[in-house]
Amino acid sequence: MQVSKQKQNTLNNLNKKMKTLSTVLLLFITAIGLHAQTDTITKKAPFEGMDLTWVNGQNRQKNFPLTLKDKDDQTVLTGVLYADTYYNYNFANPADNTQTISATMGRHNEFTVNLASIGFETNYKNILGRVWLQYGQMASIVNDVDGSVYRGRNTSINNLKYIREAAAGYHFDVWHGINIEMGIFMSYIGLESYITQENWNYQRSMLCDFTPFYFSGARIQMFPSEKLKTEIWLLNGWQSYNSFSDGPGLGSSTYYRLNENLQLVANFYLGRDTQNPDIEGNQSQRLRFHHDNSVVARYFKDAESTGISQAAFSLNTHYGFQSNNNEGDIVKAKDNFMAGTSLANRIWFNKNKLAFTLRADYMTNQSVVNGVNTSPYLAFTPAVAGDVPNNYDEAIANGDKLKIFQFTSTFDIMPSDYVTFRLEYGYRNSNMPYFTGAGGTTSASGWTNGPTGETPWAAELKKDEHRITLAVNFRL
Repeated sequence: MQVSKQKQNTLNNLNKKMKTLSTVLLLFITAIGLHAQTDTITKKAPFEGMDLTWVNGQNRQKNFPLTLKDKDDQTVLTGVLYADTYYNYNFANPADNTQTISATMGRHNEFTVNLASIGFETNYKNILGRVWLQYGQMASIVNDVDGSVYRGRNTSINNLKYIREAAAGYHFDVWHGINIEMGIFMSYIGLESYITQENWNYQRSMLCDFTPFYFSGARIQMFPSEKLKTEIWLLNGWQSYNSFSDGPGLGSSTYYRLNENLQLVANFYLGRDTQNPDIEGNQSQRLRFHHDNSVVARYFKDAESTGISQAAFSLNTHYGFQSNNNEGDIVKAKDNFMAGTSLANRIWFNKNKLAFTLRADYMTNQSVVNGVNTSPYLAFTPAVAGDVPNNYDEAIANGDKLKIFQFTSTFDIMPSDYVTFRLEYGYRNSNMPYFTGAGGTTSASGWTNGPTGETPWAAELKKDEHRITLAVNFRL
């Protein structure tokens, strides 16, 4: 199939824009470098004096014991040790012991090492460096599904999945700081963190679970004032090690903290992330846009109280769409979108040693391609393809659009900043069969290598789910 004139013009325009952007960034970096060489202004720390350990999605540690310092008492390296374990029981009691529709948990009725991580980071004499390694069950859900590694050769998930984050860069003493880095980063999209210890709940909201947890690319972090941080990103793609398109994705993230009790965030992403090339290798021009914003506010604080010691809420809202008008791939934004919101309230007790969080979230995600209703472009596929369509496949074929409600209650015991014991109840409901049933979602036997029968198999999915999870983690 020949590349259409319209498609070629689009590619040419995109390439021109990316060249212009690259030139602007190069000039910007050069200007920063020249300024940094003559800058004699005393270093200013962004968000200086603010206690942000209470914020949903932030590390609650105040002290870092694994620190190496030089003879002048300047920190050279800060070590990181982290382990997250859980036991999860799904009341459907699936035969294959597989928890579905979660990027946090993947197993049922088993003790599981979810994430073990070790690493270090440095900001010594303006050098920025970060190497965090990871191992555990969560990588089977998040990293193993990265389809970008199938483009070309000299790339592999197995060579990259054990890197949680690795980046190198430089800090310039301009304004309250400017950082330039390149590598593999944790995602800036969404309020909740990849690290469950940083979140108010163990299971993330559906909005955060269906959006990226890592990016490969480069970023500029700018701190124009002590209350504002803004980031510009160039990315290989949407949670991908490699690129699906002929140019990088663009992103931005802006944090404003009026004081330590209020955080406002706005994030944006724009890219082309569909694996849909033609026989000549021309990549899909399907455009993906995503935006989320959040408000996190602490409305009570009495740190020494043995009763209620602090209280806060978070509100995270998402909207995104896909669009394309090329022949053979008609995708309209009004029919291909994701939207939803998540509201959480957390109350701490007994000098912040105990906490209780309630959260409710709702989202809808749908895709219509060339006039045909298809499985949503962000939501997880609920089951392995069977011998015949399952009841979720039938609902999609009938034109149903996915809508999910989730309620989560979480009780935390935190003897110190370094350890958390967590008990959580979760309920979810969907307008179509979407959650695992008693028969599981793998095969008739529940095993990937189990026996097969003569009767055609398909997963029997349910519209609701109940679960209880006990989790223990530590972080140094």
